[in-house]
Amino acid sequence: MQLILASTSPYRRDLLQRLQIPFEQVAPDFEEIEAGSLPPTELVLHNTLGKAEAVFARYPHSTVIASDQMAVCGDLILGKPGDTESACAQLAMLSGKTVQFLTGLALISPNQKRNVIVPFAVHFRALSKAEIEAYVEKENPIDCAGSFKSEGLGISLLERLEGDDPTALIGLPLIRLSQWLKPLAR
Repeated sequence: MQLILASTSPYRRDLLQRLQIPFEQVAPDFEEIEAGSLPPTELVLHNTLGKAEAVFARYPHSTVIASDQMAVCGDLILGKPGDTESACAQLAMLSGKTVQFLTGLALISPNQKRNVIVPFAVHFRALSKAEIEAYVEKENPIDCAGSFKSEGLGISLLERLEGDDPTALIGLPLIRLSQWLKPLAR
């Protein structure tokens, strides 16, 4: 079985390496739909499947996995901040609030097509401006929705986590993925 990760994300690559199975990483040639054009769950599923299908079309004898993620706080969809000022502003807005991460996972192979949304809630504790600025300076989370990295120092900003798979929070739900891959390895 040739396994392909349809992603350019170093975070997803690093997560998949934890399973210690050989895989290739291929950039999906897929134009994602922007936030706001569909409800968050539909948007994540659309983008996840779109990435997987785009790579599977090029590698039809392989098993392709893809993932997409969106962070939502109330009615607000959180993007990647892109710079330190925006990261600080986003964290200030999230102080004391709950963020719902919706992580889509898709697997397509010659004989199956599966997809799921794995939710994960993050409860931020009250954060001071000094804490936020120090955190952003140390970890530079400008490429992360929600402006924090739970796998690093960002965990110190949180009050609690709620969910079945902590790797979903980083961007690739390994518990569900391992369940899906196990029958294929036989």
